Amino acid sequence: MSEHYQHVLVAVDLTRDSGLVLARAIRIARRNQNARVSIIHTLEPLGFAYGGDIPMDLTSIQDQLDGHARDRLAEIADPHGIPREDQHVVVGMPDAEIHRFAGEHHVDLIVVGSHGRTGFALLLGSTSTGVLHGAKCDVLAVRVGAEGEATE
Repeated sequence: MSEHYQHVLVAVDLTRDSGLVLARAIRIARRNQNARVSIIHTLEPLGFAYGGDIPMDLTSIQDQLDGHARDRLAEIADPHGIPREDQHVVVGMPDAEIHRFAGEHHVDLIVVGSHGRTGFALLLGSTSTGVLHGAKCDVLAVRVGAEGEATE
């Protein structure tokens, strides 16, 4: 493994904290010889959310959600100069899809936002916890505050 990160993957939930998490990742990328930065958002399939028991085709609704997520991701990524080909919306379980993407695209650092949950939320897990436990590369959890500000 090289001394520097070469490809940083930023996993975002499309909230206002996402821009802060991305900005932190970009600063790291710049310090690492301008590493490539990709950004990803994962949509859970509608069939999962409803247990697959809906007697109708959810394809058009899933497509609308996908389009909305792509638009929102562009709103976050475009101001930071992240090219559209490095903006990814995928459908699946977040931690599994992030791990899959990281492996397929030679990512050596995954950056996620973390709300620093405790108690039941910590026991039940979160996307950042799931990403950490299955990652084959470094993971940075950027703590974001209740007011939407990244904390050091």
